[in-house]
Amino acid sequence: MILSSLFLALREIRRNIMRSFLTTLGVVIGVASVIAMVMLGDGATRSITDELAKLGANMLILQPGQERRQPGMDQNAPPFKMSDVEAIKNEVIGIKAAAPYASKSVTAVFGANTYATAIVGSDNGFMIARDWELSSGRMFEAAETKGGSAVCILGETTRKALFGENSNGVGSFVRLDRFACEVIGVLQSKGASSFGQDQDDLIVAPMALFQRRLSGNKDVRAIYIAIDPAVSSETIKNDINALLRERRKLRSDQVDNFYIRDTKELVSAFTSTSKTLTILLGSVAAISLLVGGIGIMNIMLVSVTERTREIGVRLAIGATEREVLTQFLVEAVTLSSLGGLIGVALGLILAYFVTIGFGIPYVYNQSIVTISFAFSMFIGAFFGYFPARKAARLDPIEALRHE
Repeated sequence: MILSSLFLALREIRRNIMRSFLTTLGVVIGVASVIAMVMLGDGATRSITDELAKLGANMLILQPGQERRQPGMDQNAPPFKMSDVEAIKNEVIGIKAAAPYASKSVTAVFGANTYATAIVGSDNGFMIARDWELSSGRMFEAAETKGGSAVCILGETTRKALFGENSNGVGSFVRLDRFACEVIGVLQSKGASSFGQDQDDLIVAPMALFQRRLSGNKDVRAIYIAIDPAVSSETIKNDINALLRERRKLRSDQVDNFYIRDTKELVSAFTSTSKTLTILLGSVAAISLLVGGIGIMNIMLVSVTERTREIGVRLAIGATEREVLTQFLVEAVTLSSLGGLIGVALGLILAYFVTIGFGIPYVYNQSIVTISFAFSMFIGAFFGYFPARKAARLDPIEALRHE
């Protein structure tokens, strides 16, 4: 019975092809919009996650002061010292690397090329925490870090500005504001961060050199920490917090004069926001599916009116109410399903070109495709039931008299 009803439904759709297309247009737009919006949101989430991962996976950033002002907080918080970095390395379990960080704007000169960039004072732990590999050259040696040798590692943007495309610059000497340093390595390119900052626009030098030749003090403005993924980041943060409170001689009634930023929390916050917006956009787009369902119900009611005599004949020769109900219900579901299939194809194509246009990854989401198509079928069944029931309950005699 279902198969014969399906053939009858396809015949009716083919008989009124333009009306059928216009009827399903709402479903087509609804399904296509939901798929495009959700997949665009998934692509944006992936893009954000990938960009934030460039900051460094499983990384903590310690900074003096406080992220948000609180009553009783001393805003002139003292900076960290190298002894704080060593204490964290030696006393906190689960630390893969802890690196000091300080930076300053400088003008780098090589030959006739001059480039304004930032120099970072740190050590090899900075590259470990930031998950940064070298494209050429080598890392700092222990003696160079401890003694503050005049050596440096260039970011890709800085290397291109000073040496052009055909030279990595390793072994050359670059003149900075107050001294010259030997280039011993070049970092692999990370590109722009999610905040638009060029991460390759820097020079990394030993902290001892930075403090002696540029800053003129022993201050450490931040500490980058790479943590073991097998150890809970919350445990490590609590241990660091307790250690620094003790070292900075804070009483129990005093608030922290430093804060710890976890890149995992940053990724989680951004992805959570992105997913919420995706759900919101998908929900708004799904409203057009309801509009499409109302269109199907409207046209099915018109179809029942137009085919009243046909229904009367079927009922008069022995067709049951259930068979008539099934015929019109299958026709409504077939209409919405065809609209759903066209909408799925259109949504996937639209999502592909939109993601390319915005420069974000194309993320295929099988679940939203399945859900959207299934929902289009449900819409057809839900909104087609009332017209089908009306057709099935027609009085055969009255139906035959209908003009």
